[in-house]
Amino acid sequence: MLDIADELYRWCGLGRPFAVATVVATGGSAPRQPGAALAVDGGGDAIGSVSGGCVEGAVYELCQEVLAAGPDAAAVLQHFGYSDEDAFAVGLTCGGEIDIFVQRIDPAVRPEVVAALAAAGPVPLIVYHVPYRTGQPLTARTLRELAALPGVTGVKYATGGIDAETVDLLGDHPDGFEILAGDDIFAPALFALGATGGILASAHLATARWAELAEAAAKGDAKGDTALGHRLAALAAALFRAPNPTVIKAVLHAEGRIPTPDVRLPLLPPTPATVDDALTRLRLVP
Repeated sequence: MLDIADELYRWCGLGRPFAVATVVATGGSAPRQPGAALAVDGGGDAIGSVSGGCVEGAVYELCQEVLAAGPDAAAVLQHFGYSDEDAFAVGLTCGGEIDIFVQRIDPAVRPEVVAALAAAGPVPLIVYHVPYRTGQPLTARTLRELAALPGVTGVKYATGGIDAETVDLLGDHPDGFEILAGDDIFAPALFALGATGGILASAHLATARWAELAEAAAKGDAKGDTALGHRLAALAAALFRAPNPTVIKAVLHAEGRIPTPDVRLPLLPPTPATVDDALTRLRLVP
C-alpha cells in the first residue's frame, strides 16, 4: 500500500471517505503480492492495483459497495481463484489465487489511519475543510487531532459561515497549525478571530490590501482595519454574485490583467451589471 500512500494522504486531507482493497494472501501464480492495494473514493476515482488487471473490475465494484454501505459498513474478505470449470467467470485467469480485504476509511473518525499515511508520505498536508463539498464536517476537536499528526501543517477553513466550532478552533489551536480562511466573504472576520491567512480567489484583486489585512490581524491589530475588512468582504460578495470564477475573470479582464474573460460551459458569462458592481466595489477599496 505504500506506493499509494501519498495520494491516500491527500484524500484524507480533503476529508474524502474511501474504500481500500488490500491483497492479504496469495497462492499459485498470483499477479500481485500481499500488501498490494486498490483504493476507490466516493467520486469513483481509483488508484493502485491488486491484480494487474485480472479482477480489477470486480474489486472496484466491491469497493463501491462497501462505500455505499455508509460509515458503519462491515469489512469484506473476498477470495478470487481459478478452476477448470469457471476460470473466466472468476476473472483470475493466470492460475493463481488471491484473498482481498476491503474496508471503508472515514478520515474524520479514523485518525490512526491518517497518522499511518502521514508517516509513509512526507509531503506536507493542508486539511481541506469544506463540508458542503466533501460531505464530511470536521469538529474543532477533530481538527486538533489532525493537527497533531506529522506532516499536517494547516487547514483551509471554509464551512460557509462562522459558528461555535469556528470560535472554538480559533480560540485554541495548536502552535504551527495554520488556519487559512477559505470563504472569501467571511475571511476578514476570520482574520479578526485569529486566522493566519487565506486561500482566496478574491485576493486576485486588491491583493496587497488582502495581505495587509491578514498581516495586521496576525499582529493583533485587526480592530484598526475594520473599515478595510468590510470593504474587502463587500468586494468578495460582489465577485461571487455569479458562479466562480466568471465575475473574477471578467473584472481581471476589464482591468487589463488577463487577455480574455472567457469561461467554459456549463459556466456562462456574468451580466454586465454584475461586472460593473464588482468593479465599483473594487474601486471603493482604499
